[in-house]
Amino acid sequence: MPRQSSTPHRIHRIADQIQRDLSELIPRELRDPRLGLITLSEVQLSPDYAHAKVYFTVLGAEPQHAEAALNERAGYLHSLLFKRLRIHTVPMLHFVFDETTRKASEMDGLIRQAVAHPARDD
Repeated sequence: MPRQSSTPHRIHRIADQIQRDLSELIPRELRDPRLGLITLSEVQLSPDYAHAKVYFTVLGAEPQHAEAALNERAGYLHSLLFKRLRIHTVPMLHFVFDETTRKASEMDGLIRQAVAHPARDD
């Protein structure tokens, strides 16, 4: 029974390690002008460790181009992770653009606009 309770912690530890390793590997190993500056925001592992959604943000490049470039090189990054991680199953990587930052920026702009020009009830 204690094994089950440690599983969520193990998933988080492995996801964190994958995030740290990919944060090192992407700028060092991938030379693609479509990437820009990639920041990994989160890694979510499936319960069977077979798949990992890797959420990222990007500066200096179009998000859809960066996402395509990362997913094209996902197999290569998987092989590099396989050499680094000491786990039985290294997950297949699926890169997804994290729109949280963009949405937060849009919301901030709307709030600033509302504060600068309050609605009037006459």
